[in-house]
Amino acid sequence: MVNSQNIDLLKKSLHTEYFSTAWMAFEFIVGFYSGIKAGSILLIAFGLDSFLEIISGSTLIWRLKKEFNGADSSEIVKAEKKSSLIVGSVLLLLCVYVIGVSLFNLFTHQASESSFYGIAIAIASVILMPILTLKKRKLGKAIHSDALIEDGMCNITCAYMAATVLVGAILTALFGLWWVDSIAALVLVYFIASEGLESFQNGIRK
Repeated sequence: MVNSQNIDLLKKSLHTEYFSTAWMAFEFIVGFYSGIKAGSILLIAFGLDSFLEIISGSTLIWRLKKEFNGADSSEIVKAEKKSSLIVGSVLLLLCVYVIGVSLFNLFTHQASESSFYGIAIAIASVILMPILTLKKRKLGKAIHSDALIEDGMCNITCAYMAATVLVGAILTALFGLWWVDSIAALVLVYFIASEGLESFQNGIRK
């Protein structure tokens, strides 16, 4: 049973997760479209990671709703582990894709174009993601939800990724350095791989 004290906290947690997931959807659309248009593997990877965070956020919304409605915790844990395993696997595959395309672009001297929308969405994410992280951590501790706290850490990872995108896009726009996008994308792999390994381990953990 959910006590009356937790009801308001669960509602706030759900509203926060709704907003976060909606933002990730917007981030995916803008990032992926801008990446395709500019030929930027960095922006494409950023957009694809945002899509995966939509899956993660949707799973957490389902989990919070179940808890709000008083569902059995074992059912929630089982679904959460399965989702973590799927998301982690896809993130690791995304790393392989980014590494492969980045190395190909470096060897063939493929250059990306600058993207105003890509820079704008990166700036917005750098500002917004830490705010969401702090809010989710506070709410997660209040309702004793490790999943919500971990989801907040994904937002911090997104902020690091956005900063990498921002630096790469600005350098490309200002100086036209053909190799910056690919090098920055390879740096991005570190953040994607870290998030992917953590999700994968959470999925197989007892």
